Amino acid sequence: MNHPSPLSGSSSRNVPAILAAMLIGLPACALAAATPERSGKEVVETVCIACHGPGKDNAPRIGNTAEWSKHASQGLKAMTRNAITGVRKMPAHGGQGALTDLEMSRAISYMVSGGAAVDPKKAYSSPQQVSGEQLVNTHCQNCHAIGKDGAPRLGNMADWAPRLKQGLDSLVQSSIRGHNAMPARSGMNHLSDADMKAAVYYMANKATQNSNSQK
Repeated sequence: MNHPSPLSGSSSRNVPAILAAMLIGLPACALAAATPERSGKEVVETVCIACHGPGKDNAPRIGNTAEWSKHASQGLKAMTRNAITGVRKMPAHGGQGALTDLEMSRAISYMVSGGAAVDPKKAYSSPQQVSGEQLVNTHCQNCHAIGKDGAPRLGNMADWAPRLKQGLDSLVQSSIRGHNAMPARSGMNHLSDADMKAAVYYMANKATQNSNSQK
């Protein structure tokens, strides 16, 4: 599922040259996620089974076609969105913020099909619920404004430069999975991959813009 890049918005029509230069020519492995996406079967057997095995809090039970058919009528996109953001007594991302939206999609597909469906290669849903700027101003700045626990400071290219060399995809994955003192999704499991991507792109763009303005 492709999402608009925060770097291509009206407030940043021209991607700063320094950021573009850092990303051009990077090997594919540098842009790949550090942790391989797990299969639907793996996610179900290690996470989802805790509730969907015994049918806790009326969760549709794994392997029970009748129970799943009631939910399947919503469509995979809606079911995945609910699994990502949380619904009723089901916590967002199954209570495991480090699970990606693709992994959630695979888990939903596996349970709905009774294990018969092939794992999707793209997330069925990854709702962007907040802009990168809003997320940074209301939450991310709590650590990134002062560089708490080694977090790269907002607008400071010296802090961001070595991280940008890893590639933006790598930075987004780190924000989703968690890295060093930063918990998965910054401790907010209801945020989608698209939300995290928007925040990372906003901060990266802010650093490059400040760097260019100081030249």
